[in-house]
Amino acid sequence: MEITPLKPWHHLPAAEVAALLESDPERGLEQEEVERRQERFGLNQLTPKKGRGPLLRLLLQFHQPLIYLLLVSSAITAALREWVDASVILGVVLVNAGIGFIQESKAESAIAALAKIVATHARVLRGGKKISMASEQLVPGDVVLLAEGDKIPADLRLLHCRELRVNESSLTGESLPVTKHATPLAQDTLLADRANMAYAGSLVTSGHALGMVVATSDATETGRISRLMEEADVFSTPLTRKIEWFSKILLYTILALAAFTFVIGLARGESAFDMFMAAVALSVGAIPEGLPAAVTITLAIGVSRMARRRAIIRKLPAVETLGSTTVICSDKTGTLTQNQMMVQHIFAGNQAFTAGGVGYAPHGEITPAPSPAALECLLAGLLCNEASLEHKGGVWHVSGDPTEGALIVSAMKAGLEPESGHAAHPRLDTVPFESRHQYMATLHADCIYLKGAVEKVLERCTAMLGPDGSAMPLDHDGITLASTLMAEQGLRILALASKPPARGQSELNHGDLAADMLFLGLQGMMDLPRPEAIRAVKACHRAGIAVKMITGDHAVTATAIARQIGLFRDNQDSILTGRELALLDDAALEQAVRHTHVFARVEPEQKLRLVRALQANGEIVAMTGDGVNDAPALKQADIGVAMGITGTEVAREAAAMVLTDDNFASIEAAVEEGRGVFDNLTKFIVWTLPTNFGEGLVITAAIIGGVALPILPVQILWINMTTAVLLGLMLSFEPIEKGIMHRAPRTPTTPLLTPVLMGRIAIVSTLLLAGAFGLFMWELEHGASIEYARTVAANVFVCGELFYLFNCRSMSESMFKLGVFSNRWLVGGVALMAAMQLLFTYLPAMNEWFRTAPIDIWSWGRILGMSVIIYTIIGTEKWLRRTR
Repeated sequence: MEITPLKPWHHLPAAEVAALLESDPERGLEQEEVERRQERFGLNQLTPKKGRGPLLRLLLQFHQPLIYLLLVSSAITAALREWVDASVILGVVLVNAGIGFIQESKAESAIAALAKIVATHARVLRGGKKISMASEQLVPGDVVLLAEGDKIPADLRLLHCRELRVNESSLTGESLPVTKHATPLAQDTLLADRANMAYAGSLVTSGHALGMVVATSDATETGRISRLMEEADVFSTPLTRKIEWFSKILLYTILALAAFTFVIGLARGESAFDMFMAAVALSVGAIPEGLPAAVTITLAIGVSRMARRRAIIRKLPAVETLGSTTVICSDKTGTLTQNQMMVQHIFAGNQAFTAGGVGYAPHGEITPAPSPAALECLLAGLLCNEASLEHKGGVWHVSGDPTEGALIVSAMKAGLEPESGHAAHPRLDTVPFESRHQYMATLHADCIYLKGAVEKVLERCTAMLGPDGSAMPLDHDGITLASTLMAEQGLRILALASKPPARGQSELNHGDLAADMLFLGLQGMMDLPRPEAIRAVKACHRAGIAVKMITGDHAVTATAIARQIGLFRDNQDSILTGRELALLDDAALEQAVRHTHVFARVEPEQKLRLVRALQANGEIVAMTGDGVNDAPALKQADIGVAMGITGTEVAREAAAMVLTDDNFASIEAAVEEGRGVFDNLTKFIVWTLPTNFGEGLVITAAIIGGVALPILPVQILWINMTTAVLLGLMLSFEPIEKGIMHRAPRTPTTPLLTPVLMGRIAIVSTLLLAGAFGLFMWELEHGASIEYARTVAANVFVCGELFYLFNCRSMSESMFKLGVFSNRWLVGGVALMAAMQLLFTYLPAMNEWFRTAPIDIWSWGRILGMSVIIYTIIGTEKWLRRTR
């Protein structure tokens, strides 16, 4: 017996399947054979994935170029017995690692979630006896009995079916329950169309069936998705890629500058020890010690802000990734749509009606007011029905078939209540829905109602109900035209008819329904788009973000939804089906995804291919979804976004972000927050680098000029750490700037720092060099002590940074346009920094620790004058760029 995950079963007759699996459909497997197969195939549960242990996750927090440099600096300063310096640097590293470790401790456990899907109970035929057992005990060849409400325990080839309907939406994306049968199919039939198969994790909504297990554990379709998730590449985010590149460039620059300084000093006859200390001072000064912590804390603030806007971030860098997103790939069912069928159009008495409302909520208006014919059509849908509508926890739920639930809701919108309707028209008998007949009928004391496919109902009718409720000749062409118009809109259509019962009739059979039916009307329904999703798609388009639908549902339905949501741009209905997609090689697919907006009847591995194709084109891809079939693509995408309410646990665990309200519109809010986070990170970097470069240039200038160092390593650390915490980090709280969602997305190739920002950094670095070095030499020439002159130089850096901070609140606008006090955190940080710097300058203990000295008011005047010059020059530069 050969059973592999890739072996097709749907094209084989049931008898051949049983023969290949060496099983008896009438008796099932014998216990001895079960035991042998369990030894061979193992338990019916997915193989758990080995994750990273806590120690490895912690160590990986230190795997960054800047962190390595900080650790080396800490070790060197400790070796030189500069304990304060070493402790401060090491503390920064540990805090950064701790924050990252806490966030990432919520390790991805998608494989474990998939295992929970398989873990259920099954009714099995073994040795001719029906027994109930844990599904993990199933083996290939077992015969399983299915009934309404069962969760399918393994992949089954169906042997016998009686009106079996299965909800496979989490696996295939099909929004409606699928009618199953046992007839062999063509070998190239797509997964979503394999109606003679039942897959693990799907739910039986109605009917009964007998199926034979053809795959268990990792060999099931769910197991295949598990393997796809393992194959999905874990992409670094745009931010981490840019920070990594930036850190490496910074690292090489610092090391080269330190080496240059060391060599120049030796060439001037300075001692190797003094030059080594100067090189250490330069390295410590040039390293932005606050950058790793600033990145982590800014992202953490973004996480908090997004949580208030109903988006839960599972991985910190995902905050910024949303701000970089250029394409959002969205699943249809339950994401762009409500995953609730709703009657949208009614045709009765040769008149069309429209039903308003949202989902299963029985609220909404039918316009125009329902005619007697329309009311009779709605009553027929209410009574010829096996579903029920329930209100639980403030939410309306349908128990039973979603299409029948939609008929109940449409009737209630017209004022027809289920309880009073059934009381007034008690049911006597039922002809249940069967695939071969494609209709259902119910017998009541005063009427027989028929509901089913349009062509099956229409061929049994001889007349129709007119607008006033009286019979009129059957308008076959008019009804067909109305049906065609509904179908073109992607609606699922049910026709309804009636006839009076025979006197005293108490039973109903197919012969009673063969002719003389009175046509009542049509009801067309659809899983409608979320209204907020329509607005969100428009907002994404305004922000320059492309939105593409990737669904397992049919092309007609997907196209109709895409039109309503506004996915098709420039009036081009660009759509590809899974079958067409399979014919494209990777290069052709990369071209196709550029202009195609809708992908229908797509299988899980094809969703993965689509995401990879977009990434190959340089796009930053956000993938939204809620089903098991979405999980591999969610993991592959730059950021996966899962639905928190209707989403499967698998999808939630595979995603980097979870929407707590299942609202596509929340993605727009998250994108806005993400853009704000990147803005604030850029502001911090543009603010902090001039200080680091300026300090490095001051040390270099002193070595080249053969003079004493204007600032010492311990003073550099004081400047860098206090200003980073009290000034720079306050930029993390900067409010989102107006018009941020009217910008085009940043192209993925755009560097972290643009030429304009690099020029600004160079200007401020040069001004700080001129101010600090110039005033240091001026004080020495006028008789000041070396400690006094160094205190002046240190205060030039702090005050220059403080004034430049107000320039950095916006990369283009004046702080007065933003509002001087709009960021209260920044105002508080500035006040506290000023107080700390006064202590640094005048407190005796601080003078001893940092080798500083009190300075007079004239020195302060020169320091503040230099700071005003920095603010004015940068403010003027921004004004000139705005007025171009």
